[in-house]
Amino acid sequence: MATILVVDDELGIRALLSEILADEGHTIELAENAAQARACRERIRPDLVLLDIWMPDVDGITLLKEWGATGQLTMPVIMMSGHGTIDTAVEAIKFGAMAFLEKPITLQKLLRAVEQGLAKPAAGRGAPAAPAATTHTNGEASLTVEAAMTGGAMLPSPPLMLGPQAEQSFDLDRPLREARDSFEKSYFEFHLAQENGSMTRVAEKTGLERTHLYRKLKQLGVDLSRGKRNGGGGGGA
Repeated sequence: MATILVVDDELGIRALLSEILADEGHTIELAENAAQARACRERIRPDLVLLDIWMPDVDGITLLKEWGATGQLTMPVIMMSGHGTIDTAVEAIKFGAMAFLEKPITLQKLLRAVEQGLAKPAAGRGAPAAPAATTHTNGEASLTVEAAMTGGAMLPSPPLMLGPQAEQSFDLDRPLREARDSFEKSYFEFHLAQENGSMTRVAEKTGLERTHLYRKLKQLGVDLSRGKRNGGGGGGA
C-alpha cells in the first residue's frame, strides 16, 4: 500500500479522507498548510499527494508550481477544491497535477483518482502535464479533468432488509424517528459485521455514497470498529 499526504486546512476534510484512505490500507500523513506540506514532503517522500487549492497562507496551485519549478514534483498530485471551475482544473493540470477533485468528493471519484495516480510511474512527473490532458468540449474536460469536475450523484438506497442471520424484534410503540433510527442502526451494524468492518464494501452493498455513510453511522452511534473486532460476523471477505 502507499503513503499518501493529505493537505487541507479543514480539519473535517483531513479526518474524513484519512479515515477513507486508511480503511483502504494506505498510510496517511496530514498537513493543514503549505509549510507543513513542504516539511512532510521532505520527511516522508509520499507516493501521492491530495492537495487543497484554497489555503490561508500559500494556496495549492502556488505550492504545486513551486514543487514543479524546483524539481520536487516527483509524485502524483491530485488537487481538491469546493469552488473549482473548469479553468481552475485546467490550470492545475497544466502545472503538473494529474487530476482535480471537486468537493464534496464522492467515494467513487476519490478512490478512482487515487488508484490511477498510484498506477502512474513517478519518473518524469517534474514536468508539466501534456496539454492534451486539459482540452475540453461542450463544457466537459478530457478524462482527467472531467472525472474530477462532474459531481457524483448519490446512489439510491436499497430496500432496508435484514438478513435471516440478523433477525430481531423492534419496539414499535414509540415515535417513528426513534423506531427508524433503531432499525437503521441494526441494519448497518449487520452489514459492517458481514463485511468485516470495510466501509468500502458496506457503501457498495447498501448503495450509499461513502461520505454520507460515515455521517449516517456517526449520527446513529454505530461503533465502526465493531465489525473488525468480531471478525466479520460470519460474513464477507
